[in-house]
Amino acid sequence: MQESFILFYCLLFIVAFLYASVGHGGASGYLALMAIFAISPAIMKPTALLLNLFVSSTSFIQFYRGGHFKWKTFWPFALASIPLSFIGGMMVIENSIYKKILGLLLLIPVIRFFFFKNTDPKDFKSPNVPLSLTIGGIIGLLSGMIGIGGGIILSPVLLLLKWTDQKQTAAVSAAFIFVNSVAGLGGQLIKGFEFNSHMLAYVGVAFVGGICGAYFGALKFPQTVLKNVLACVLALAAYKLLFTHA
Repeated sequence: MQESFILFYCLLFIVAFLYASVGHGGASGYLALMAIFAISPAIMKPTALLLNLFVSSTSFIQFYRGGHFKWKTFWPFALASIPLSFIGGMMVIENSIYKKILGLLLLIPVIRFFFFKNTDPKDFKSPNVPLSLTIGGIIGLLSGMIGIGGGIILSPVLLLLKWTDQKQTAAVSAAFIFVNSVAGLGGQLIKGFEFNSHMLAYVGVAFVGGICGAYFGALKFPQTVLKNVLACVLALAAYKLLFTHA
C-alpha cells in the first residue's frame, strides 16, 4: 500500500511537470491518474480542479513573464466559459460514462502534440470574437461537467485557427484553465463534494512539479521531447479509461 502511494506521488509530480511545461493545468492527467489508482470519482473532480488552480497559476506566471500572453485572444473565451463551467460543475454524470468521456478527451492533446506544428508568424490570423465566445461556452460547460480546466481542448483550437503560436497558446490556455477551474470548483461547492485527507499532499506535490515544469517549459527547455512524452502517457491513460475497467 505504501509503495503504491509513493508511486502515485511520483507520477503526480511528473504529470504536473509535463503539463505545466506546455501551459496546461493537468486536470485531465490527474483524473486519469486517480482513475487508474482507483480513487473515488466523487473525489476525482474537485481534487483535479484544486490541483489545476495551483499548477495553471504557476504556469501562467512563467509564460506571462516570457511575454507570451495575449489578452485580446483570451477574454472572449473566458467571458463565455466561466458561467457555463460553473453550471457544468453542478451536473452529475454516471461513472462509466464519465470515464469514457474523459478517455476521449485525453485523445485531443495526443493529436495536438503529435500533429500540430508551431504556427509561422506570417500565417497568424486575428481572433474572431463571436466564434471565440461560442467555442469558450462549449468548452466551459464540458470542462465543468468533467472536472478539467479546458486547456486540452482550447489549445488545439487556437493552433488550428492560427490565432497563436505554441507559447502564446500555453499562456492563454493557462489563464483559461485557471478561471474555468475556479468556476467549476464553485459549482462543485454548491453541489457539495467530499474532502480527501490527502488533498493537501496532492496540492504540494503538484505545485512543486508545476513550478519546475513551467520554468523549464517557458524559459529554458525545448518542448518537443516533453510533448512527445506527455502524448505517450496520455495515450496510455486514454486506452485504460476506454478499454479497461481500471
